Amino acid sequence: MAAVQKGKKGGKKKTKQDAEFDDLDAILKEIESKEQKSKKAPAGQKGGQAAPKEAEKKTEGNQAFDDIAKLKSIDEQFPDGKYPLGQICEYPIDKDDRTAVNRMTSEEKKAIEVDFEQTYSDFRRAAESHRQTRKYVKSWIKPGMTMIEICERLEAHSRKMIREQELDAGLAFPTGCSLNSCAAHYTPNNGDTTVLKYDDVCKIDYGVHVNGRIIDCAFTHTFNPKYDPLLEAVKEATNAGIKEAGIDVRLCDIGETVEEVMTSHEIELDGKTYVVKPIRNLNGHSISQYRIHAGKSVPIVKGGEQTKMEENEFYAIETFGSTGKGFVHEDMECSHYMKDFDLHNERIPLRLNKSKQLLNVINKNFGTLAFCRRWLDRLGETKYLMALKDLCDKGIVTPYPPLVDVKGCYTAQWEHTLLLRPTCKEVVSRGEDY
Repeated sequence: MAAVQKGKKGGKKKTKQDAEFDDLDAILKEIESKEQKSKKAPAGQKGGQAAPKEAEKKTEGNQAFDDIAKLKSIDEQFPDGKYPLGQICEYPIDKDDRTAVNRMTSEEKKAIEVDFEQTYSDFRRAAESHRQTRKYVKSWIKPGMTMIEICERLEAHSRKMIREQELDAGLAFPTGCSLNSCAAHYTPNNGDTTVLKYDDVCKIDYGVHVNGRIIDCAFTHTFNPKYDPLLEAVKEATNAGIKEAGIDVRLCDIGETVEEVMTSHEIELDGKTYVVKPIRNLNGHSISQYRIHAGKSVPIVKGGEQTKMEENEFYAIETFGSTGKGFVHEDMECSHYMKDFDLHNERIPLRLNKSKQLLNVINKNFGTLAFCRRWLDRLGETKYLMALKDLCDKGIVTPYPPLVDVKGCYTAQWEHTLLLRPTCKEVVSRGEDY
């Protein structure tokens, strides 16, 4: 899940997210109207006869969910609790030799790791869940599917793999499936009829957690090979950032490396050549328990902060490339929300009973992890938009609208989760695919 660079959200310009809440009564009436229509006329039916294609699609979808239900979760696949390790890398040696060369063999460093074994194990279980789900998704995703269909099928598999158990294990944030110029934070709300097309560039960004240890990992999926140079540029830049990362490494040095690699690539689309630009106001980020953005930002352009990475910190190294301006702004209908981590244990007075009730639902099911409207709908919540706005207005919940570059451009993303262990760097989400 992308971190937006602070102070670069485009000022006080009114977004569609603001407009969306301007007339909540109208929104609620529209929802009620849709619900009534859906009860009167089930989808795919006209004059009492089911449309063949819709019926076939529904049957295929039901079969997929039935097949998922029969699968074994990751902890059932590895009953001994020994989950696959990620990619193990030695730390880079600084130019002035400050970084210890012998971390891999240091008995002192090995002893420190013993105390963190359960933490590493939680990460690895979540990472294996992510690997198996993305392999599953790539086996069936195709043009013509609705984005809701894609997300719900992915999330069903992910829930099964991680063996969802309230806040002990589950989905860490909504499935991002941002298309084309939209770089991040788009997942469809119920009623969204967007369909995946052959010429779309789709960023699949989803996360899972075990005991709050979050795997944040993403890839870009296309069907048209003309976008391959864009995907290759961003993937290579992400891997360069991963290679550069390590204990005592300055965050700004990672950004400089990423920008240098990414901008060395070009892509030709419709007879015009574009240099692949890093999206300068999107960043990687540190991760802590139940906190997806833990305070440190990993830039993808030069000139960032000189703060250093530290031992036993965990990071999402993600890069975004664009054929547009390389700068995103908030746009479109909001779907992603998350409680303010710093206010989690504070009691803020709420006047609306509906707001209190919704906050209880959020606390019980998501805690400080991100969620989306579809997930509230799944829990049986209805007519909650005014309460959600109230929680956002009071700063208890923060909305994260889709982030979009200029219309007509294309964006790509690749991301992995890193464990900066005392003895080595573990790219815990690495798989055979990327």
